[in-house]
Amino acid sequence: MVGGRTADLAPTATVKIFSAGTAGCVADLVTFPLDTAKVRLQIQGESRPSLEGQRAKYRGVFGTIFTMVRTEGPRSLYSGLVAGLQRQMSFASVRIGLYDTMKQIYSRGSENTGIGTRLLAGCTTGAMAVAFAQPTDVVKVRFQAQGQLPESGSVKRYSSTIDAYKTIARDEGVKGLWKGCLPNITRNAIVNCSELVTYDIIKELILKYNLMSGKQHAVSLHSSLRSRFLHHYCSVPGGCGENTLHELSAWPVQWCY
Repeated sequence: MVGGRTADLAPTATVKIFSAGTAGCVADLVTFPLDTAKVRLQIQGESRPSLEGQRAKYRGVFGTIFTMVRTEGPRSLYSGLVAGLQRQMSFASVRIGLYDTMKQIYSRGSENTGIGTRLLAGCTTGAMAVAFAQPTDVVKVRFQAQGQLPESGSVKRYSSTIDAYKTIARDEGVKGLWKGCLPNITRNAIVNCSELVTYDIIKELILKYNLMSGKQHAVSLHSSLRSRFLHHYCSVPGGCGENTLHELSAWPVQWCY
């Protein structure tokens, strides 16, 4: 009893999953233009012969954003947003929301979990999240890459998110929706360990010394948002890097511009 009231109960796994997915969606809404600019810059060199003697269309993150707004309109910055939000609800919810649950499973319910157990839990949820959410990631990147540029006379390949799922499955097989899954699993397992284990240890120390007593739930939501912002920052050109070309490799070159 604290102050005549029952102590706050720990959030259930369902609450953690929903909170992590929601936090990821909120962060995605804010950072999506940066993610789109990253994809455009990554695929800019896909058509070397057509670019010979020409200046690069996109230069720098903000230069790319300004060019897209001028040539394709502001809505182009959020192309693929629906798939992006679907990805967050399926990816962040598993990657972050199930971390504590997996940690308890590996530690067999023990209150004292070592760093090895935390790393194992982080690797597990990171790999599970990618395996589950990879189709949404592939569709998101395809939408971000398919620019409808007036000077090229190209048309968009996918008319809607559902159409993208159907078209990829029909033209490339169901396996096409999981293109690049294994390297993505490896990457996100490492990212998940570095993010969540570091956060977990810092949060434990904060609560141990009563620096933020009673605010652990707010800290968890803040951490989900923070990690998502950092993830996008590290994915833009000049950051840690995230190669999406494996998700575009089955496309004709014109679908990359």
